[in-house]
Amino acid sequence: MSGKTVTRADLAEAVYERVGLSRSESSDLVEMVLEEISDAIASGENVKLSSFGSFVVRSKNERIGRNPKTKVEVPIPPRRVMVFKPSNVLKDKVNHSDS
Repeated sequence: MSGKTVTRADLAEAVYERVGLSRSESSDLVEMVLEEISDAIASGENVKLSSFGSFVVRSKNERIGRNPKTKVEVPIPPRRVMVFKPSNVLKDKVNHSDS
């Protein structure tokens, strides 16, 4: 495993090479797609990308947590969390890659 992280710039460069848009148009396109996904998730919508996976927003109830050092109990307020669920296509690709 290489441990490389794919950045926004890497995505924009891939769009530039494969689609043929200018570098600035490619960067703008990547930004627009990520912004649209972010806005949908922030408003509580689930985002499903076919053959990739789903970003699901879940609500967590208030619960009691404990400071492991002091053992003092503190309430943890309710919150929303985002979970990524990969599609079976992506799971198969990850498990059968030759890298």
